[in-house]
Amino acid sequence: MNIIVIGGRGLVGRNIVERLRAQGHRVSAASRSTGVDLVTGKGLADSLVGADVVVDVSNSPTFDDMAAFEFFKTAISNLIDAEKRAGVKHHVSLSVVGTGRLDASPYLRGKALQERVIASSGIPFTIVHATQFFEFLLDIITYAIDGQAIHLSPAYVEPVASDDVASTIARAATEVPVNGSIEIAGPERARMSELIRRFVIDMEAPYEVCTDPEAPYFGATLDECVLLPRKDAERGKLGFQAWFERSEYARASW
Repeated sequence: MNIIVIGGRGLVGRNIVERLRAQGHRVSAASRSTGVDLVTGKGLADSLVGADVVVDVSNSPTFDDMAAFEFFKTAISNLIDAEKRAGVKHHVSLSVVGTGRLDASPYLRGKALQERVIASSGIPFTIVHATQFFEFLLDIITYAIDGQAIHLSPAYVEPVASDDVASTIARAATEVPVNGSIEIAGPERARMSELIRRFVIDMEAPYEVCTDPEAPYFGATLDECVLLPRKDAERGKLGFQAWFERSEYARASW
């Protein structure tokens, strides 16, 4: 099987490429560093020649402004058009649990648009909804810092290791399209503010985490359960503490 991974040089993309190559598939990683630009379309058509499956794990460079929405709008239009011309048989996309429920967030509004374009494209597809990556927790902190305080929602989350997500996506890429979505979450549930407080303490970072129900999450205010997956979600194997102890953050110095 000939598989193209868009965003194949990123955190999840590299993992997916390695897994699929180990299974004996022909796999190419496409990204701006390989001359493929989803926004301009440069290099896209050439990268998809002969592709049976396209796995899209590309991401917006911003999270909390309209640039994120515009990225997904332009990128998915260019990608689907190129896939139709190339005769791609299966489109696999990484998306986010909560997409479609948080329109106040430009990022998640862009992801929702991306999903609608995929579903209406006529190309068989599988969308993988993942909860927040453990590796994404530092971005949540960065966007929520105000001086020495970090204001965060007490909404429930079930974060997951990116390695577990990559495993699910790699499997989906080799299976029959579901023409719908599957979900993956971590094995543990916690309130966002409490989990980030554990993370900050474990890193010995000099910040105070404040629980605030009105704190925005990339532009949206969260209801308590809006970021939780469906009951039939797959479960990753790695919990927070085990992930942290093997991560670079356990050795970080602030």
